[in-house]
Parts: sequence; C-alpha cells; structure tokens
Amino acid sequence: MPPYDFQRLVGALLKAMGYYVDWIAPPGPDGGIDLIAHTDPLGTTGPRIKVQVKRRDTEKVSAESLRAFMAVLGDQDVGIYISAAGFSSQAEREARSQEKRRLKLIDLERFVELWVQHMQGLPDPDRRRLPLKPVYFLASTPE
Repeated sequence: MPPYDFQRLVGALLKAMGYYVDWIAPPGPDGGIDLIAHTDPLGTTGPRIKVQVKRRDTEKVSAESLRAFMAVLGDQDVGIYISAAGFSSQAEREARSQEKRRLKLIDLERFVELWVQHMQGLPDPDRRRLPLKPVYFLASTPE
C-alpha cells in the first residue's frame, strides 16, 4: 500500500474509533505530522492528537525519529506514532521513559487489531481499503 494510502487508512480508523480527524497531510513535506484529530467535533475540548505514520516495510522507527516527532508535540498534545515496520528497542524505551509527553506507539499488529475491532464502524469505501474476512475455528465443548 502506498504511504499516503496508509495515512488515509489511519485517518479512517481514527474516525471509526470516534475521533474527529481535522487534517490529513497532503503529499510532500509535512513537518513531522501526518494527521491531526480531536475528541470533539470543534476541537475545543480534550487534547489535540497529532499522528505520525510510517508505512516502511523493514526500517523500524529509531529513537532519533521518535524524538523528532516528540519535538512537534505541545504540552497538552497526545502523540500517536504508527509504524508498519515497528520500533527499535531504543525507540520503545524512549517512549516508555516519557513522563510529561503522552505518547502511544502502534505497530502493524496492533493497527490490524484496532482495525478488526472497529471495522464495523467504517463506511464501505474505507472498509474496502483493508478488506479482512473472519476465519472461524471449531471449538471443543467443555465436558
């Protein structure tokens, strides 16, 4: 999936989760922010949510990249960093050590879990961007 399609996929998921996505960065330099969302339709209450999205296949997000993202977060902002390739152990350690910054790292596995959990709330065009079908297993019955 091209990077900007993945970015729009993230925006669709946030909307399905009940957030209001105000802005999705157009192609080109974005200043470290790919999406801005809020918890209310006007963006007047609650935190502003800034999202960085990386769709790379193999290059994990480094601690340096994470620090660059944290530099664009205001004191009241919540940062969400989504990376298809995951995060280096140093980046994960950096995120865990934050005491003042509210920061959440989401790898591809967690993203898919959230997609499955919220996909029923997606409009059909968005759901078709990442079409998933349930797989059922025969469960044994307790005796």
